[in-house]
Amino acid sequence: MEFTLEVIPLPVTDIDRARDFYRDRVGFHVDVDQEVMPGMRIVQLTPPGSGCSIALGDTVWELAKGPKPAPGSYQGLQLCVADIKAARAELVERGLEVSEPVRYSPDDGATFMYFQDPDGNGWSIQEYRHRATDPLHKVLADLADR
Repeated sequence: MEFTLEVIPLPVTDIDRARDFYRDRVGFHVDVDQEVMPGMRIVQLTPPGSGCSIALGDTVWELAKGPKPAPGSYQGLQLCVADIKAARAELVERGLEVSEPVRYSPDDGATFMYFQDPDGNGWSIQEYRHRATDPLHKVLADLADR
């Protein structure tokens, strides 16, 4: 049995503002923006090249058991890129406030930069240079062929 992580609900205060931020500033694709049942609007966005999306919704938490997470309470969400300098230049050009890259060691995978959405949900972007020659979709396809 395969279990794939494909959608992460993200708590936000204003769905339209968050949708615009992730679409226009971060460059995510809007996959869904609709009322999926009476009174429940979902906006699902996917980063380019990713198999996992985020879902914005103000009432989606009503279906989940347990405490409702507060907007801005998610920290450590992570994106990966093959070239962090090029990614930063693209994001800055879109108007995103993103930190300078920080190289914690010379190892591949040890360089990060950071940003927050309008609610304060915190993201990191990790440079994984190996992805330039081995994109994740290729690695996964190769594993499936075995």
